[in-house]
Amino acid sequence: MSFYDEVEIEDMSFDPETQKYTYPCPCGDRFEITVEELREGEDVARCPSCSLILRVVYDEEDFMDEDDEGETMEVPGATVTVVA
Repeated sequence: MSFYDEVEIEDMSFDPETQKYTYPCPCGDRFEITVEELREGEDVARCPSCSLILRVVYDEEDFMDEDDEGETMEVPGATVTVVA
């Protein structure tokens, strides 16, 4: 797999409403990866407008999925309440 770039998760923007991390793409759109994808061990952010992909560098332990409803967990750039 050929990546356009590698970016630290801390350098990405987080939207708490959509639960997505984004990063500007050279095509003018934004690379996207969801919190759920990160929890599943995914490290590839995709641009919905072009074929470029970005490798996201992050600590998987920060995104470990908890089964307890209503548990608050810290993720880089936001505090997220887990609702099952």
